[in-house]
Amino acid sequence: MNLHIPKHLEKCREVDITPQELIDFETNVKNLYEEGKIRGPIHLASNNENEVIEIFKYIDKNDWVFAAWRNHYQALCHGVDSEKLLNSIVAGHSMGTNNLEPNFYASSIVGGIIPLALGAALALKRKKSKNKVWCFIGDMTYETGGFHECYKYAKNFDLPLVWVLEDNDMSVHTPTDLAWGKRQEVYDDIVYYKYNSDFPHHGTGKWVNF
Repeated sequence: MNLHIPKHLEKCREVDITPQELIDFETNVKNLYEEGKIRGPIHLASNNENEVIEIFKYIDKNDWVFAAWRNHYQALCHGVDSEKLLNSIVAGHSMGTNNLEPNFYASSIVGGIIPLALGAALALKRKKSKNKVWCFIGDMTYETGGFHECYKYAKNFDLPLVWVLEDNDMSVHTPTDLAWGKRQEVYDDIVYYKYNSDFPHHGTGKWVNF
């Protein structure tokens, strides 16, 4: 498994979902989309099921999770009800999955979740909470100035914020190396893995008429 977990993190639970269950859920979303039953954009994941499940073994059920537009696997692993999630996706909210129980939030804006995750971590520290904030980002977002500012602030003030970098070598439709030139090195205290998705940035690769 191509996954880097920083040494200071420890496993705290089992994840009650299998890689095949994640694949089956995403396949169902794919089919519904191609049948014209989802009147909104979708961003599907593939080939990273094992990595996502392994990461969530380190995430407490009461921790806060922030994810980007490709967030179905993360939502399911954190305990979002699969039927509720599917209904939200069918209603056109694939990119904006937000729940209070469990604490799971997502945004379609590149880097949009980063300052929100930072603020949540600051609040948890002020409340002297034992829980953490986990922020999932892609390699495009990692290259932005906004990320590095928030990373520095969280590190300097010792906030309970864990960054998870999911690297698929793409910045939307452009290879990340081509989009940004020389890439930033990945910090050792960041959870990191690389994967190649079978799906395009959005949709399924099939033209759909609504």
